[in-house]
Amino acid sequence: MSKGQVIVTGGSRGIGDAIVLELDRRGFDIVALSRSGQASAGLGMVCDMTDERSIAEAIANVGARGPIVGLVNNAGAHEAKPSAELSLAEFEAAMRLNASAVLVTSREAYPYLRQSGEGLIVNIGSFFDRLAVAGNLSYCASKAAVAAITRCLASEWARDGIRVLDVAPGYIETDLNRDFLASEKTRSWLKRRVPVGRAGQTEEVARLVGALFSENIAFLTGETIYIDGGQGANL
Repeated sequence: MSKGQVIVTGGSRGIGDAIVLELDRRGFDIVALSRSGQASAGLGMVCDMTDERSIAEAIANVGARGPIVGLVNNAGAHEAKPSAELSLAEFEAAMRLNASAVLVTSREAYPYLRQSGEGLIVNIGSFFDRLAVAGNLSYCASKAAVAAITRCLASEWARDGIRVLDVAPGYIETDLNRDFLASEKTRSWLKRRVPVGRAGQTEEVARLVGALFSENIAFLTGETIYIDGGQGANL
């Protein structure tokens, strides 16, 4: 028996795909939103996360299928560029996908989550939200915004039975960075900088997200939970 619908944005690959599979394994009815509309489990649905109308229509379509008990705001992108060369358009594009989409999707899901009585939103941030990383101004700023959005929504929506959390991964191996992380230079650097001596796996992030949904810890909200192998604590 399904535990209810959980929407996962950016659910077609990487961390999002791992979260889809983990939540499906735990008995949730998954709807994965992405540009491709592909999903390894549950239902895949096409959605442009930079378009407010596309998001609203997708959430309404999911709501028409039945109760929505959760949302994972995972969609995002990372592009590095020297700040002196960063255009306003490039900065705003990063903020629109990485941060604004979190607000819009959460807002559109809000009435359905409120109706469920114990809704949970998990935003996928990054440990870059508290780091000074050269060439990563847009990404760092957008992920810091995700943490702020998490705190504000958690405070505002607690009375509606909705909890909001921010899961902030460190270096996680995906299909996009696997070759980079496999190089001897990168592995040596990770051994020096990350206490556990390696990059994380998408399945590890997914298990944390799955545990937050399955355990339903009612007093836990508004927090950023770092899963970075101890790197942030070792700065």
